[in-house]
Amino acid sequence: MTGALAAARAYGIAVRFADLGDWGDAELRAEYDPRIPEIRLNVRVAAVLCGRELREFVALAVGHELYHHRERIGDVAVIRNRRAREAAATSFARSLLGRHA
Repeated sequence: MTGALAAARAYGIAVRFADLGDWGDAELRAEYDPRIPEIRLNVRVAAVLCGRELREFVALAVGHELYHHRERIGDVAVIRNRRAREAAATSFARSLLGRHA
């Protein structure tokens, strides 16, 4: 189990694949639903990946959305600037893989 999946499990967050719809030129890789809480990974993205690429997609997407969960529960401060907030989420996801932003 990757660090991101283990962390999601520790926080009590369900992780599942789902069809997140067509976003045109944009690619929605995952989404966080705080009501459940649940992280949904886009099955359309996963369907074209295999092996290491698929494992990396899962780890990075879960880690990214886990950062947003941590914002919601107050583990980390919410950054007002959306671009900076998304960059922080990506950096957190990479740190779970032992990589630097």
